[in-house]
Amino acid sequence: MTPERHKRLTTVLSHRQPDLTVVLENVFDPHNISAVMRTCDGVGIQDVYILNNRIPPHKKWGYRSSSTAAEWLTIHQFTDPGKCFEEVRKRYSKIYATRLSENAVDLYNLDLSQSVALVFGNETFGVSDEIMSFCDGNFIIPQVGIIKSLNISVACAVSLYEAFRQKRMKGHYKEQRMAGEELSKLNKAWGLE
Repeated sequence: MTPERHKRLTTVLSHRQPDLTVVLENVFDPHNISAVMRTCDGVGIQDVYILNNRIPPHKKWGYRSSSTAAEWLTIHQFTDPGKCFEEVRKRYSKIYATRLSENAVDLYNLDLSQSVALVFGNETFGVSDEIMSFCDGNFIIPQVGIIKSLNISVACAVSLYEAFRQKRMKGHYKEQRMAGEELSKLNKAWGLE
């Protein structure tokens, strides 16, 4: 490994945010999943949770839309919602879903600098009632147009870049936040040790 490559990978790891993740519920299109993965990498998310309990598990992602982001992320796939959210709850203090409803709060009113998992649902049906039962609340992305929803990869990007903005303002990207066994495993997997 060249010194330049080593430095780049070390810098990327130093910006990973172990207290921010995404959960995708039954997202059908692998290109949407790959686009989400690319955004996750862009904001420093390492772990992505994919739940497929109503559609078959994905065997591969949309290569062009991910720009190989999946290679650098830790993907957790589940077919059981209870097991998925048990794992998510172990690592993240709050779980918020995107869902249009009367009790939804504005994305920009959420504290996304805390330990949080953001849940995005199926392209057609959104986040299911079953999955909402695992969440602490739901939010909407404010819009003024006729159509009241965004493509899942766009909704995810908007939400994650708001989290990025908040976390950056609090200095989360100025210090190494990933540590211990998790950092050691990634150092080995990425060839840095």
